[in-house]
Amino acid sequence: MKIELFVPCFVDQLYPETAFNTIKLLEKAGCEVNYNAKQTCCGQPAYNAGYWEQAKEIGNKFLNDFSESDYIVAPSASCVGMVKNGFNDLFTNTIVHNKCRNMQSNIFELSDFLVNVLKKDYFGAELDGKAVYHDSCSGLRECKIKDEPRQLLSKVHGLEMVEMKDTDMCCGFGGTFAVKFDAISSAMAEQKINNAIEMEAEYIISTDLSCLMHLEGYIKKNNIPIKTMHIADVLANGWLDY
Repeated sequence: MKIELFVPCFVDQLYPETAFNTIKLLEKAGCEVNYNAKQTCCGQPAYNAGYWEQAKEIGNKFLNDFSESDYIVAPSASCVGMVKNGFNDLFTNTIVHNKCRNMQSNIFELSDFLVNVLKKDYFGAELDGKAVYHDSCSGLRECKIKDEPRQLLSKVHGLEMVEMKDTDMCCGFGGTFAVKFDAISSAMAEQKINNAIEMEAEYIISTDLSCLMHLEGYIKKNNIPIKTMHIADVLANGWLDY
C-alpha cells in the first residue's frame, strides 16, 4: 500500500524524530511511504486567526502537494482535522471542490489509519512505566478518535495505562488562545498535569504534539517528574528488529 506522509510544519521544525518514527511504523506495517519534500503547512494557523484568504492560498498548495488517490497519513489529529473540516470553509463550491473532497476522504491521523485501515495494533513496542492518555480536542471532536490510541497503547509491553480525570478536556493550548489568554491557558495546563499527578503517571501520551508541547512547557517550568510522548514515539520504542 502506498502512503503519502504529511509532516506538519511544527513537527518538522521541533519534533522531527516523531516524523521518522511515523515512517518506521508505517513501513513495519507493510506500507510504501512517500514524502514530498516541497510540502509546507495546511494553513491552520492563518485559518484559526481569521486570515482565510491567506489560509486558502496555503491550502491550495497543500492540495497540489498531495495526491487525491493515495492515502495521506499524518502524526497530528489537529492538522488532519484542519483538512477534513477547515477546508470545507475554504474550498466548497470552488474549482477544486471535488479534488478537496477526495483528499478529505483519504487523509488519516496515524492511530486512526493503523487501527481502522491497516487493521494493525501491535508493533512490539516496549516502555516501562505508568501513563495517562490525553484526548486532544482535534482528535476527539474533529477526527472522532478515542478508542484507537488506547487500543494501540494497550499492546505496548511494560506500559500500564490508567485513565485520568477529565481526559477529554482541553489542555489550554489552542494555538493563538495560549498567546492571547495566557493565564487561562496556563491554568488549564495546570489542571491537566494535576490530574496526571493524581494517577501517579510517569508519562502523558497523545496524538498531538501541540498539546504535548504546551504541557511540557508547564512541566519543565515547575520541575514536575512527568514526561510527554507522542504515540508514534511510544509505538516505535524498544524495537530490537528494525
